[in-house]
Amino acid sequence: MKAIVIIERGKDGTYDAYLENAENLSFGLLGQGKTVQETIDDFMNSRDEIKSYFAEESKPFPTDLEFVFKYDVPSFLSYYSKILSLAGLQRLTGVNQGQLSHYVTGHRKPSPKTAEKIEKSLHNFGNEISQVHFV
Repeated sequence: MKAIVIIERGKDGTYDAYLENAENLSFGLLGQGKTVQETIDDFMNSRDEIKSYFAEESKPFPTDLEFVFKYDVPSFLSYYSKILSLAGLQRLTGVNQGQLSHYVTGHRKPSPKTAEKIEKSLHNFGNEISQVHFV
């Protein structure tokens, strides 16, 4: 069973992770941290804690539970800002640097169409990079 985990950056600069649409599960999970990795680690620790609790209570815990982590656009841009410059993202996505900056700072939120454009451009770039071989 795949469960969607949303990673969002809060106004205080920390990150939160939570289950989206957890109706199929009899529990919820949360994670928080100063970095995305710290947040994911905290989220997985929450999973381990609830799994131990279920074992103590002789309750079944899903054995096939997988997590798919999804970012909101500002969190992704902020997290990868040390790797991907806004100028590079503009060239890659066609979205103006100023707009991207507003998304990072939280002054604006991208429309679903723009978020999809950014995501698709990043996926295409990832596929292109995965084909690189050096001699």
